Amino acid sequence: GCQTAKREERRVRANDREYNEKFQYASNCITTSKYNIITFLPVNLFEQFQEVANTYFLFLLILQLIPQISSLSWFTTIVPLALVLSITAIKDATDDYFRHKSDNQVNNRQSQVLIRGSIQKEKWMNVRVGDIIKLENNQFVAADLLLLSSSEPHGLCYIETAELDGETNMKVRQSVSVTCELGDPNNLAAFNGEVVCEPPNNKLDRFCGTLYWKDRKYSLTNQNMLLRGCVLRNTEFCYGLVIFAGPDTKLMQNSGRTKFKRTSIDRLMNTLVLWIFCFLVCMGMILAVGNAVWEREVGSLFQSYLPWDPPVDSFIFSAFLSFWSYVIILNTVVPISLYVSVEVIRLGHSYFINWDRQMFCSQCNTAAEARTTTLNEELGQVEYIFSDKTGTLTQNIMTFNKCSINGQTYGEATDPLGPQPKKLDFTPFNSLADPNFCFYDDTLLESVKVGDCCTHEFFRLLSLCHTVMSEEKSEGELVYKAQSPDEGALVTAARNFGFVFRSRTPGTISTTEMGRPVTYALLAILDFNNIRKRMSVIVRNPEGRIRLYCKGADTMLLERLHPSNQDLMNVTSDHLNEYAADGLRTLALAYRDLSEEQWETWSERQRSAERASDCREERLAAVYEEIEQDMMLLGATAIEDKLQEGVPETIAVLSLANIKVWVLTGDKQETAVNIGYSCKMLTDDMAEVFIISGNTVQCVRQELRFVASSTVLSLYGRDKYQGDTLPFGLVINGHSLAHALEADMEAEFVSTACACKAVICCRVTPLQKAQVVELIKKHKRAVTLAVGDGANDISMIKSAHIGVGISGQEGNQAVLASDYSFSQFRFLQRLLLVHGRWSYLRMCRFLCYFFYKNFAFTMVHFWFGFFCGFSAQTVYDQYFITLYNIVYTSLPVLAMGIFDQDVPDDRSLEYPKLYEPGQLNLLFNKKEFFICIAQGIYTSVVLFFVPYAVLSDATQSSGEPLADYQTFAVTTATALVIVVSVQIALDTGYWTIINHVFIWGSLGLYFSIMLALHSPLFRIFPNQFHFVGTAQSTLLQPVVWLTIALATAICVVPVLTFRFLKLDLRPQLSDTVRYTQLVRLKKRKLAGRSAGERGWRGASTMSEGRLGARSGSRRSGYAFAHQEGFGELITSGKNMRLSSLVLGSFGSKHSSSWIDTLRRKKHPHTPTCTSGGLEKGPGML
Repeated sequence: GCQTAKREERRVRANDREYNEKFQYASNCITTSKYNIITFLPVNLFEQFQEVANTYFLFLLILQLIPQISSLSWFTTIVPLALVLSITAIKDATDDYFRHKSDNQVNNRQSQVLIRGSIQKEKWMNVRVGDIIKLENNQFVAADLLLLSSSEPHGLCYIETAELDGETNMKVRQSVSVTCELGDPNNLAAFNGEVVCEPPNNKLDRFCGTLYWKDRKYSLTNQNMLLRGCVLRNTEFCYGLVIFAGPDTKLMQNSGRTKFKRTSIDRLMNTLVLWIFCFLVCMGMILAVGNAVWEREVGSLFQSYLPWDPPVDSFIFSAFLSFWSYVIILNTVVPISLYVSVEVIRLGHSYFINWDRQMFCSQCNTAAEARTTTLNEELGQVEYIFSDKTGTLTQNIMTFNKCSINGQTYGEATDPLGPQPKKLDFTPFNSLADPNFCFYDDTLLESVKVGDCCTHEFFRLLSLCHTVMSEEKSEGELVYKAQSPDEGALVTAARNFGFVFRSRTPGTISTTEMGRPVTYALLAILDFNNIRKRMSVIVRNPEGRIRLYCKGADTMLLERLHPSNQDLMNVTSDHLNEYAADGLRTLALAYRDLSEEQWETWSERQRSAERASDCREERLAAVYEEIEQDMMLLGATAIEDKLQEGVPETIAVLSLANIKVWVLTGDKQETAVNIGYSCKMLTDDMAEVFIISGNTVQCVRQELRFVASSTVLSLYGRDKYQGDTLPFGLVINGHSLAHALEADMEAEFVSTACACKAVICCRVTPLQKAQVVELIKKHKRAVTLAVGDGANDISMIKSAHIGVGISGQEGNQAVLASDYSFSQFRFLQRLLLVHGRWSYLRMCRFLCYFFYKNFAFTMVHFWFGFFCGFSAQTVYDQYFITLYNIVYTSLPVLAMGIFDQDVPDDRSLEYPKLYEPGQLNLLFNKKEFFICIAQGIYTSVVLFFVPYAVLSDATQSSGEPLADYQTFAVTTATALVIVVSVQIALDTGYWTIINHVFIWGSLGLYFSIMLALHSPLFRIFPNQFHFVGTAQSTLLQPVVWLTIALATAICVVPVLTFRFLKLDLRPQLSDTVRYTQLVRLKKRKLAGRSAGERGWRGASTMSEGRLGARSGSRRSGYAFAHQEGFGELITSGKNMRLSSLVLGSFGSKHSSSWIDTLRRKKHPHTPTCTSGGLEKGPGML
C-alpha cells in the first residue's frame, strides 16, 4: 500500500517554510461555519428560495403588484413572506454564530512552535506544515505530527485517543530511532529531514511514508504518528513535525461534509405543494373558461353600464386576466404560514427534549440536547439503529468478576432473596491492595490465606503474564498503565489477592507475594496476536526453576494441554460456558515446567527465527507453537466489560417496537459477540447465530446464501406448522463485509441481514460503518439512526437520517457532528418512543388540520365564482383574508402541534408497539392528505350553499331582505371560524390551559376584530373598508345565528359519527391504551392509591416480553484489546521509565392485524417479529 503515485504524494521538509509553501498545503485553521458577514444575505436567501413554497409566494407577490389582475392588496402576501424569511434567517444566523464561536475557540488555542532555534507561542491557526511543535503532558495534539523525540527513553510517548475512537485506554507511540536523540531545541532547529508520504486521507489506523535524512531513508508507520485530537498522557514533553494541518488532518478528513438532512414529511410536503399548485391552476382554468363563456353570453348585455376596463378588449383577454386573478385569490390553499408554523412546532419539540429531566445524567451533569430542529418527527419513524460498541453500549470499564481454579468456581452470585454479600476488605490482609477493587466471595480470599498451592499459582500467573507498566508514586501507591482495560483488571485482581506486580526491567519482573518481595528473571515474552489469541511469558524464579505461564482464549488453550488434564478440563469448560452465558469475557490459564536443556535449545531456535529476514512472523509463530504444548491447566478468569446502565432493557424495548439494532464495532469478533449476549441482542432462544468470516468473494457469497436458505426454510416451516419462528443472529467480520458491500453482492447481503433479528459487524473501519448505513438507506427506504461516541463514528452519524452522539466519555467529536446528544445509551428509548413518537403524531395532526382548514376557507371562493359572473370577487372582506391564517386560526393549531399527545409518556414506554404507525407512516401520507382535502371541500360546500340557500329568501325583522353580499360574507366567515374551532377541539387529544386559551381566545379575537373593523370609526376610508356597520346589523339577526348553527352541525356531525364508529369497530392500539388509562383512573379513585394497585401495574409492566437469561452456549471471549508488538517493546527495554512522572488518572398480541398487513406489504420478505408484550395486549387489558 506504500507505492503512492508520484503526483499523489506529499513532501514536507522540516524547518523550511519557504520550500513547503510552494505546495500550497492547507493551514491549520479550521472552518465548520457556512456563512460570513458578506455572504450571509445572498447565500441564505438563495437557500430559502430553493423551498418551492417561498419561490411560489414571491411569484404571487409580483402578480399582486399588477393592478389589472390584483383583486387583493399586496400586503396580504408581503407581510407573511417577510416574516417567514426573517424568522428562518435569524435561526440560521444564530446556528452559524455558534459554529464561528467554536471554530475561533479551537483556532486560537496556544501551541509552542520552534522558530529559528527558539520555542515561541503561536496560535493553532498559524501553525504550518513543516513546523516543529513542542507538546507537554495533557495537551491536545494540534495537527497530525511525526513524533521526533520525547522526554521518555527511546523516543516513546503515551497518548489517549478518546476523541478519535472513544477508547480511554493508553496507546503507545515511538519515534524513529534516528531522531529520538534530538531532544534539544538547538539540535531540532538544525534538523532538515524530508518526509515523503501518502496524501491526506481518513484512515485513522494507517500511515505510510519515508523519512530522508543525511543520505539515508527510514520507513514511517502509524506507530510514529500523533494525530490531531489525541491527548498526550504520562509524558513530560515531546516534539513533532507537522505533516498534515487543519482540514487535511485525519480527524477533519473523517468528519465528512455536513449534509443538509430533511425529513420524509418535508419531502412529502414539497410534493403536496406542487400537487396543490396544479390543482390551483386547474381551478383557475375552470373559472377562466367560465368567465369567457359568461362575458360572451351574459356580460355583453351589461356593456352599456358595466364596460370592460381599458386594456380588456375581448372576452378571451378578460378570461386570461381572470385566470391570474383567481390564482391570487385561491393561493391560500397553500398558505405561507404553513412553513413558519412547522418551524415553530419543531423548535418547541426541541426544547422539550432539552428540558427533559429524565434524560439528564447527574453523574456527568449533562442534559440531552437537540442540536438540530429539523428532524424531530423523524425520531418517530426509525426502523434501524446502528450503534458503536465501546463507550456507547459499554462503559469500557473492566471488572474481575468470577474465576475457576482447579475445578472450583468463585465469585458466584448468592441467593437474590437472601442477605446481600458485603464487599471484601483486603487492607488488613494486604497493605498494597487497591481500595477500589470489588469482590464479594470470601471463600477465594480464605483459599489464598490458607496457602492453597493452585490458587497461589493462579494469581502468580496473573501477576507475571502481562505487558502492564507500573508506576509507584509513593511507597505502596501503585498505578498500572495497561494497554487494554482487561489486562489492568487481571493484574489488579492478582494485586488484591496478595500477588502484587511492582515493577519491571527488560529482563526482570519484581513482585510482592504474600508480603514477601520476589524478583523473577524474564526470559521471553511470547507476544499476543489475533491469530494466536494467547500470550505467554517464560520466567526463572529465585530458586532457578524455569516455568512458562500462558493465558489465552479457551478455544486455543484447551487443545494444547497435557492429556492428564482431561477431567479438570471438562469441569473448567462447564464453568467457561456458564461465564460466557452471562456475557463475560473469558480466559483460560495454564503453565508448563521447562528443563534447562529444553529452554536452551528452544531459545536458540527463537533467536534464529527473530533474525530471519523473510516470513519472520510465521517463523516466530511456529517456534512459539512448539513450546506452548503439554501445558497444565490452572483455571479460568471471567471479566465483565461493564455495560452502561439500562442497555439490555433499552435494546429489549426497542426490539418490541420493531426497531432493529445493528452493532458496528472495531472490536474483535469474540468481544463483540460477548457484548451482544450480555446486552441481550443475541439470546439463547435464537435458532442460530451465523458467523460470516470468509476471506474471498466466493466464500462470503456461499456463507450468505447458506444463511439466506436457513432463514427462508425457517419461514417456510412457520407457514407450514403455524408456529413462531425462532429469530436468527448474524455476525460478520470487517474483511468479509468489504466483499459483501461490493455492488454485485450488496442486495444479497441486505436481504439476508434484514431477515435476522440482530446483526453485529466487527473489525469495521469508520468508512465501512457509513457504507452499511448508506446501504440500508438505499435498499430498505427506512429511517436510520446512528449512535456513537468517537471520531471513528462521525461518518456513520452523518450518513444516517438521524445522528446521535454520546457525550459521556471524554471524546466530544461525535457530539459535534450529531443531531442529538445525551450521555447514556438508555436515553435512546425515551428519545424515540416518547419524544419521537409525540413529535411525529403532533406534526401529522397539525398538517391534516392545516390543509383541512385552508381548503374549507379557500374553496368557498370557487363556488362563489359561479354566482358572481366569474369576476374574481372575493367572498370575504380582504382583512378577514389577511388575518384568517395569521391570527384567527394560527394559535390553536400551534398549540395542538406543540402540546398534543395521545397517551402519556409512561404508557408510550410500557407499550412499545404504539411506535409502529410512525414506521409505517400511517398518520400522514397521500391517502390521509386526500381525506383532509375531501373534508375541507365538503365543509366549503356546506359553508357556501347553506347560508346561500337560507339567506336568499330570508328577511330582517323589519321585513327588509337579508340577501345582500355583505351579510352573506359575514355569515359565511363567522360560520367558518366557528366550524374550524369546533373541529380543532375535536382533534385535540390532550387539553392544557394553553389550548383552551388559544382556541376560545381566537374565537373571541375574531369577533372583537370584526366588530372593531366594521365600526363607524372607519367611515373616513370608504375605499379601504367596504364593510362598515355590516357585522353589527348582521349578527343581531336570529336567522343568521340559526344558519351558522345549521352549517356547523352539518359539518361536524358526520365527523363525530365516523370517529365514534371507527373507535367502536376498529380501535387502534392508542385508543385501547387510552381506554385502559381511564379504567385505571376510575379504579384508583374508587380504591384510593393502594399499594396493591401499584403492584399490579408493576406486574403488567414486567409482562412486557423482556428477554430471559441465557443458558449455556460455548463462546470464547479472548480478553485482550491491545495491539501485538507490545511484548517486544518491553523485552527491548525501550519503554522503561527513567524519570518518575506524576501520572494522569488510569483509564479508566394487540398488534392490530392492519399494522401487520401493512408491514408485510412494505417488507414482503421480513418475518414479523411477534416477541413481546403487546401481543397479549387485549387479554391483559
